[in-house]
Amino acid sequence: MKNDKIYSILLFLCIIIGWELLASRMSELVLPAPSVILAVLWDGLSTGYLFPHLYRTMLEISIGLFFGSVFGLFIGILMGEIAFLRRLLLPYVIASQAVPKLALAPLFILWFGFGMTSKVVITALVCFFPLLENTVTAIRQTDPKKLELFRILNATRLQTLFRLKLPASLPSIMAGFRVAVILAVVGAVVGEFIGGSEGLGALIIATQGMMDTPLMFAVLIVLTVIGMILYQLVNVVEWWLLKAYRKEKKR
Repeated sequence: MKNDKIYSILLFLCIIIGWELLASRMSELVLPAPSVILAVLWDGLSTGYLFPHLYRTMLEISIGLFFGSVFGLFIGILMGEIAFLRRLLLPYVIASQAVPKLALAPLFILWFGFGMTSKVVITALVCFFPLLENTVTAIRQTDPKKLELFRILNATRLQTLFRLKLPASLPSIMAGFRVAVILAVVGAVVGEFIGGSEGLGALIIATQGMMDTPLMFAVLIVLTVIGMILYQLVNVVEWWLLKAYRKEKKR
């Protein structure tokens, strides 16, 4: 495990060094060097220039992820538990996800305006499906022997759901949540691409117009860091929930 981390760090260093050498032979407009990008990033953070855009994007990600996850989990549980509802809603859910969100973004902006609402809706819609799909699949794949044991013990449907199905589905649900977290960043940025004057996505579009490639790369680094931090936070939450479930199971 330690060797894997060392190799990963060495690979990262090789990429950075190779990038620096390659960029030294090219224009900053085409490919800025990592040293230049870091200088621009530090300047943007130290002067506070990036913070209003960072705050706006994080707010859109947080609200969109919250609503998308809540509805995805809730409807996923209902569709996993009720076969009729699953057959009724599944074609519409798939159809809503088959349409590219980039194509829907102008429509949402027309309906909800250029403010934060349209970006939150896009983010929520992007986050919705992974959690719903994983929840439905996990609940339907509950161990039949354990289900039979709960029936023998005369457990109610709610008891079976909360004491068996959801705890057993936790790894799959959290896997869907990890995907949703990454897609939340994508959804917020896509919304800002189409119609936004504030946010990291809008800033990327602005840098394109100003032909400020180093700043564009700096913003991309910030978005990457946001995605990685959120992903790791989900891993921590999953570890905590599984630990709590194992303790409860031992009692």
